[in-house]
Amino acid sequence: MYQIRTYNAISVKGLDRFPRDRYEIASELPNPDAFLLRSEKLHGVEFPKSLQAIARAGAGVNNVPLERASEEGVVVFNAPGANANAVKELVLAGLLLGARDIYQGMAFVDTLEPQAGLDPLLEKEKKRFAGSELMGKTLGVVGLGNIGSLVANMGLSLGMKVIGYDPAISVEAAWRLSSQVQKMDNLVSLFSKCDYISLHLPALESTQGLINDNLLANVKQHCVLLNFARGEIVDRPAVIKALDDNRLHRYVSDFPANDTLGHPKMLQMPHIGASTAEAEENCAVMAADQLMEFLENGNIRNSVNFPHIELGRTTDYRLTITNRNVPKVLGRITAIFAEYDLNIVDMLNKSRNDIAYNIIDLEQQPSDEVINALKAVEEVINLRVIS
Repeated sequence: MYQIRTYNAISVKGLDRFPRDRYEIASELPNPDAFLLRSEKLHGVEFPKSLQAIARAGAGVNNVPLERASEEGVVVFNAPGANANAVKELVLAGLLLGARDIYQGMAFVDTLEPQAGLDPLLEKEKKRFAGSELMGKTLGVVGLGNIGSLVANMGLSLGMKVIGYDPAISVEAAWRLSSQVQKMDNLVSLFSKCDYISLHLPALESTQGLINDNLLANVKQHCVLLNFARGEIVDRPAVIKALDDNRLHRYVSDFPANDTLGHPKMLQMPHIGASTAEAEENCAVMAADQLMEFLENGNIRNSVNFPHIELGRTTDYRLTITNRNVPKVLGRITAIFAEYDLNIVDMLNKSRNDIAYNIIDLEQQPSDEVINALKAVEEVINLRVIS
């Protein structure tokens, strides 16, 4: 019986994926095989020795101590793309809010009292809230992953010209992206050509404060900047200065901060990009399915600290071994199987940074003596027997 300790309110659709004859799901389990969570911060949480995996029902994993998890051989999963449509639709709302004075017009209407001359007043005042259309304008998309590629294709469907920048675009993302999206070689060129720029980058050391003074100096005048990715990728003082200098027309963001509250040229939302019932269900289902595939077969999909690795079952006796990614370890492991006359039917080894992971299908059940010999290899972090 596998035990899954849950944090936060996980969608019932996700929890229902676990067969109750093989899984126990609760928030107070003392020896869980896995954690399933949304926004719970785990940096101060002790990992029980039984813990094999952590699944985040969402894309970001800033709330998970990745370095510690890797050191202890704990696989960390996320759910990339499960909330992509929800974010894409909010970006559409942001584009419309940035193009038209919708928010300001509605705020004006909310100040009005019932009166006899309402219609003439609205007709007189509506010119204050005139905007522009999206059709024919240029949309720049920075980051062409799950969300960015959807946003780029959406821009084309709105009749916009779309240019994109992503130096590390995956083959899968490239297949999703329309051939009509023009690729840019650098951000300076993109910023100089766009009426609207939508950011879709992860929060990494290399992207911290990426949108800065130097980049915004090249922005097309009256451009609208949209950030539904991460607050950290934008240098907020630089954005405020660009708005105050009338270089940027508006900043539409899902990440309010103390120094941006109340700015007249900012439209800010309370981090609701993935806050739809459908997105929460999709994330929970994806996280649950990945946990089950890992616990029952040792396969790893969408991990942020372990390699992607999948091997179809060929026998009833499977081992998974996590070790430090240094030379000669695999030779020592296979030598132990040879020493005990155990035949390897199938095997797959992959690595990611300092971690190597092995899936090994054996012809027969390994003895306790074999397991202990494998665990005694200095570089082995952990080992699981899956039968």
